Amino acid sequence: MNNHIDVRIYESRKGMGAAAAERFAREVDRLLQFKEEINIVFAAAPSQNEFLHYLFEHNLKWHRINAFHMDEYIGLPADAPQGFGNFLKERLFSKYNFKSVHYLNGNAADIQSECLRYTGLLESHPVDIVCMGIGENGHLAFNDPPVADFEDTATVKMVFLDQACRLQQVNDGCFQHIDQVPVSALTLTIPALMKAQFISCVVPGSTKARAVRNTFEQEVCSEYPSTILTRHDNVVLYLDFESSSSLIS
Repeated sequence: MNNHIDVRIYESRKGMGAAAAERFAREVDRLLQFKEEINIVFAAAPSQNEFLHYLFEHNLKWHRINAFHMDEYIGLPADAPQGFGNFLKERLFSKYNFKSVHYLNGNAADIQSECLRYTGLLESHPVDIVCMGIGENGHLAFNDPPVADFEDTATVKMVFLDQACRLQQVNDGCFQHIDQVPVSALTLTIPALMKAQFISCVVPGSTKARAVRNTFEQEVCSEYPSTILTRHDNVVLYLDFESSSSLIS
C-alpha cells in the first residue's frame, strides 16, 4: 500500500464513523489554533451517515467553519431529498451554527455562471479539509472515469454522469430506478479537492471493495479516479470490514 494513505479498518460502520468523526474533530481543533476560521468541503452520500452522526459527540467551534459541498445534481426539484445540499442541510448544516454555508445550485438558470460563482467562493475560502467517499466506479465527488481530469484547470464544472455512477445512486437507496437519476451534475474537480490540507475519506460497504482495492493496485490514472489520493500527503481512509475485504495486506 502507498505510504501516503493512512488506512484504518474497523469491524463495523459505527466504529468507522466514530473514528472518522474523532480524527476530524482533532484536525479542526488543530487548524483553529492558528487560523481564525477554516473551510471544509463535505460529501453527501449514505456512506457518510455514520461519520456525520458521530460529529454530535464533539464540541466543535462550528461558528468558525465555512461549509461547502462537493457536488450537486442538475435539475432535481429544489426540495428533493436526494439533492445533496438538502441531504447535508438535514444531517449537518441545520444542526450547527456554522459561520457560513455555501450551497451549489443545480437549478441555476445559467449553469456556467453557477460554476463561476462557486469557484469564486472557493478561491476566497481556500479549502482546509475535504470529507469525501469513493464511488463504486472509483469516482471522487462526481468525477467519474470518463470526465475525471487530474490536471483540470477548472475548480467547478458540469459533468454527465456515467451509468455506473447513476446505478450506485439506486444501490444506495436514493432513487428507486435509474431512470429517476439525473444525467448531469455540478462537481468540484479533482485538483480542487486535492488542494485540501487534510482529506478524510470514509468508504464503507461491500459494493466499494473493488474500488478500494483499485485505489492501491492500479496505476494513478483517471480511469481509476481514486488513485490520485495516493499522491496526497495527508489522507486517512476509513474502511469497514466489508469495504476492506479485497485488500491484500
